[in-house]
Amino acid sequence: MNGLPTIAELAFALDQGDAKAVEVIAEIRKNIETHESDVNAYVNLYQNEATAQAKEADAGEYPAGKTPDLTGIPIAIKDNICVRGWPCTCASRILNGFLSPYDATVVKRLKAAGAIIVGKTNLDEFAMGASSETSACGPVKNPLDMERVPGGSSGGSAAAVAYGGAVAALGSDTGGSVRQPAAFCGLVGFRPSYGRISRYGLVAFASSLDQVGPITQTVEDAAILYSVIAGPDPDDSTTYPQEPEEMDLTGQIPRGTKVGVMKECFTDLQDRRIADAVMRPFADAGIELVEVSLPLVRLSVAAYHLLAMSEVSSNLARYDGIRYGRRVEKLGLKDTYFTSRGQGFGDEVKRRILIGTFGLSEGYIDAYYNTALRYRAALATQYEAAFEKADFLLSPTAPTTAFKLGERTNDPLAMYLSDVFTAPAALAALPCISIPAKDTVDGLPAGIQLTAPRWKDSQLLEFAHAVEQI
Repeated sequence: MNGLPTIAELAFALDQGDAKAVEVIAEIRKNIETHESDVNAYVNLYQNEATAQAKEADAGEYPAGKTPDLTGIPIAIKDNICVRGWPCTCASRILNGFLSPYDATVVKRLKAAGAIIVGKTNLDEFAMGASSETSACGPVKNPLDMERVPGGSSGGSAAAVAYGGAVAALGSDTGGSVRQPAAFCGLVGFRPSYGRISRYGLVAFASSLDQVGPITQTVEDAAILYSVIAGPDPDDSTTYPQEPEEMDLTGQIPRGTKVGVMKECFTDLQDRRIADAVMRPFADAGIELVEVSLPLVRLSVAAYHLLAMSEVSSNLARYDGIRYGRRVEKLGLKDTYFTSRGQGFGDEVKRRILIGTFGLSEGYIDAYYNTALRYRAALATQYEAAFEKADFLLSPTAPTTAFKLGERTNDPLAMYLSDVFTAPAALAALPCISIPAKDTVDGLPAGIQLTAPRWKDSQLLEFAHAVEQI
């Protein structure tokens, strides 16, 4: 789609001497020069550094401790993930001038595998959005249709891969921020089980929901990146203590595999063409489909935003104009706080802080935050029951294809409902993946979302790869 080889193809070509890393970087630079001024996928670019690393890779000069798994592979990083010595802005004015003093664990592992980081990608401010329009660095446009959004919040990562500004990218997914942009841009987006990938060095939005995930051209590429960045991390106590299982990407669907069609996700769709595009590969392949019902899915957006905004209220308290980032000096500490935060945060971030603070306030915490916690536990129970009937669950990734720029910016509720199919699995800490459907809707890609039981990430990737081959 973007004219670049996949990770798997490029790794093989580099290993065989049929390609040079500097040639790939040169092609990426050309794509960036052609498209970036219109798309606005990147916040910061490091093309000279990338070229220098490519020359080292071609010469076989690997720093001590590196393995050649991803040597010479250009990767983009969402700008809420720390890269040592580089700005980490979260697309917010309040982090102007901040340089990360360390590498996120996922970045450290990419570097150790020899990957080349080409730049930091644009996003909704502090990853709060579903369209990549709330960025202080300007909105991102969808390379497939410049009048439409690329999805959010990892819209810059998806857009960069879609136009050939990187071979693959890392994003973060709190309620759908990897999967929905991937669906809107015709790519693969994978959210692992909560705890499979370290959050150390990922700027916190909602700590009980945030996960780093890859955005790639193929499921195989997602599996390759996952195998490099996943695993336990002593710097993140929420990571699962065991290494991920080995994967066998044969493209074969095991006999007897059952896929559960999530009833509520299909009956609530207004455009039946999306449902048809999602269902067709499974029907054509003769995969057994069974209907499953999870009634609580319909309440997921409300519960997700109550929980996420409450955690936002706590996590963003540290941005006060005193410790680091933007500071507007005023007479008196209180006025410095007010002015620094008032000018530093955008409207959507302010909205979420206020709603979250209200939801945690005395007299309301039980009615809102604690009720959402009880809902979350009940939803997980419904998922467990559904997985007794099926091996994987199927739904559209998003209720619509990519919508037009500006269409929902003045309607927060409509924007929040973009997460209606992606938020449930995030709340239940489950692994899920979006792969592009073969059929388009009015020329725009639709996403097929598959969900697996917790810790079954490898099995999900194997099955998604097989479905992708259909």
